[in-house]
Amino acid sequence: MGLKGLWETHVVPRMIKCACASPAIMELRAGVVPRAQGRVFEIGCGGGLNQQFYDTARVTGFAGIDPSGKLLDYAREAAAQKGWQADIREGVGEDIPFADESFDTAVCTYTLCSVHDPDKVLSELRRILKPGGQLLFLEHGLSPEAKVAGWQRRIEPLWKPLMGGCHLTRPVTAPVLQHGFALSDPGHQYMPGMPKWAAWMEWGIATKSA
Repeated sequence: MGLKGLWETHVVPRMIKCACASPAIMELRAGVVPRAQGRVFEIGCGGGLNQQFYDTARVTGFAGIDPSGKLLDYAREAAAQKGWQADIREGVGEDIPFADESFDTAVCTYTLCSVHDPDKVLSELRRILKPGGQLLFLEHGLSPEAKVAGWQRRIEPLWKPLMGGCHLTRPVTAPVLQHGFALSDPGHQYMPGMPKWAAWMEWGIATKSA
């Protein structure tokens, strides 16, 4: 395994888990994830950072995927600590290994930034949701300010290889709406204490339309 492989296998998962567990980000997670109900699917579940926020009185089943073996180890540890049964698998969002209309809720937090094909991933998330099912999303992405977006475009080529393919310039809410979801309770802000080029956050509840 070369230096690039060692970095991506051993360093990047730890960096992601640390960066995505800052107090401010965890506070945003706490506002989104507890809304999950019924049979729940989480894309990018590696790290297990969301598991503490699921309400076991509302969730009847939990499944998740992640492409990183190391992050999946963290997720399985979190499930064991929570003491619930969880179907956690290695996989990618472009090919979710579950049947059509299998879930009541899908959860997507800080994942669309790094997938290879976000359009395919959103189509897959819509596919596995039952009619009227909800996608809970919380992502960072393209700033609405032209000056900040310009810096994001300059920094992204350096940022991506260091952070496991994470993009700074992907729009968040607009693509969700383009894939057959109706948005409710949206939110957005710059995360305090972070450089603006990395700090634009968007979230919401997206219901699968007919």
